[in-house]
Amino acid sequence: MRHGKKFPHLGRKKGHRNYMLANMACSLIEHKSINTTLTKAKALKMYIEPIITKSKNDSTHNRRIAFRYLRNKYAVTELFRDISVKVGDRPGGYTRVIKLGNRLGDNAEMALIELVDYNQSYTTDKPDSKKRRRRRKKASENKIIEEAPAVEEAPAVEEAPAVEEAPAVEEAPAAEKNDDDNDNKK
Repeated sequence: MRHGKKFPHLGRKKGHRNYMLANMACSLIEHKSINTTLTKAKALKMYIEPIITKSKNDSTHNRRIAFRYLRNKYAVTELFRDISVKVGDRPGGYTRVIKLGNRLGDNAEMALIELVDYNQSYTTDKPDSKKRRRRRKKASENKIIEEAPAVEEAPAVEEAPAVEEAPAVEEAPAAEKNDDDNDNKK
């Protein structure tokens, strides 16, 4: 019987389960979506949604509460800086769980859990992709353009900068110098 079972135990002791969910929550905050088993995704949804609700009110107390659950200051910073701004007007339901089928190795049910506001394919706001039509010029406008005298510009003549070459100084090869020096010494 299921009397009093309010959360999934996931086959782990309390400490292991809390650290695993904290790690998965940090990964979800960092990557905005992760693949995991369906049971873990549902447990993560129950774990992360109250934390995201707390992040809507940016106060030191709420940051400390979020840090107590997440145990990662970079994830807390990202949560309060970016995610809370994006989900500020949403009353709840910050995550979505999508079933992916069964895993090949052990036939476990897989799921994708993602933050709702970060998936562009599900958003209802459509970008302004209306194609603009251009008006054709009227015949009278074409005549005015054709009748205007064309101003021709003289082609710009580029002058190459004068390069002065230094006169080449020829020196005797080193082998001949040594022979001359040897003759003088003897």
